[in-house]
Amino acid sequence: MSDLNSAHNRVVWCDIPVADLARATAFYRAVLGIEVHAADFDGTAFAVLAHDQGNGGCLIPHPGYAGCADGPLVYMNVDRRIRDAVAQAVAHGGQVLADVHPIGPHGCRALVLDSEGNRIALHSTVDA
Repeated sequence: MSDLNSAHNRVVWCDIPVADLARATAFYRAVLGIEVHAADFDGTAFAVLAHDQGNGGCLIPHPGYAGCADGPLVYMNVDRRIRDAVAQAVAHGGQVLADVHPIGPHGCRALVLDSEGNRIALHSTVDA
């Protein structure tokens, strides 16, 4: 994480619980349009969302916690491709809870369930 991110962002990382790591990896790779790579730590497989110098997160196999649509809402950046991201979400086993809609001066968002049943927000500065 860069110094800019650690000094200016309140959310620095997220662990997203998943029941099926391969399925979730394909979902987030397609929806976010980024690389999601396999990793292992002390015998635990997981997948890391590409984040370069920004804040990031990973997909953690934890079937007992996957599928919570009522917990914290994580906003994922799909800037300038939100409509494609929503289509990719559906194509990869997700479900649209609220289609693309404006959120005042902050751009727009769509609410979806990911392939594992977790509620996430897709965010873009523009409706494109």
